Amino acid sequence: MAEKPQIQLFIKASEDGESVGHCPFCQRLFMVLLLKGVPFTLTTVDVKRALDVLKDFAPGAQLPVLLYNGEPKTDTVTIEEFLEDQLGPPTCPSLVPQYRESSLAGNDIFHKFSAFIKNPVPAQDEVLQRSLLRALLKLDEYLRAPLEHELARDPNLRTSQRRFLDGDHLTLADCNLLPKLNIVQVVCQHYRHFGIPKDLRGLWRYLNSASETKEFKYTCPNSQEIVQAYRSVVRAPQ
Repeated sequence: MAEKPQIQLFIKASEDGESVGHCPFCQRLFMVLLLKGVPFTLTTVDVKRALDVLKDFAPGAQLPVLLYNGEPKTDTVTIEEFLEDQLGPPTCPSLVPQYRESSLAGNDIFHKFSAFIKNPVPAQDEVLQRSLLRALLKLDEYLRAPLEHELARDPNLRTSQRRFLDGDHLTLADCNLLPKLNIVQVVCQHYRHFGIPKDLRGLWRYLNSASETKEFKYTCPNSQEIVQAYRSVVRAPQ
């Protein structure tokens, strides 16, 4: 039997310097490793004090950083592809989505959220909020539309009942999107008193399904961490 790889993931620490900090890319890889089901060591790095921990093997690197059998890996997408290549079937599950559309769903939400939340001109708020809402609605439509394998089971199915983007199992697409959606909901609610509308039932089914999984729940930073991270970039109330 092949020896298990030695895996270490270095992610951003929270304000307390120890628990999981606000970084959707760090959360993304944390989720991937949990879904792969392999043993790994998690190290939270206090970026204000101790990037020294990386200086011996990844000087100047941005978090997250992966050490795989002592070899440093940087860049989130590159690490994700590497893990998929190294930790595939039959030892570990493949996390590649079955449908290409699942990887694209919701890919414009975070950009539109950033434009809305960082907007310095109050008169533009309404237009930018509508643009974000349209992106959320588009994601909701994708989540409500039955996928091919669902229609193969029931050709008369009108509304999808799947739990996640690509089916009933989390994939790389979810590891990318869920951390961002969580930020959108927390930040918009806190600073703009605007949340993801409750009538987007497909989207809420998705978020509620995610909140029941340890892979999402255990990797989420505290909401206050997210709020604090955006304090310096959000326009002050008028």
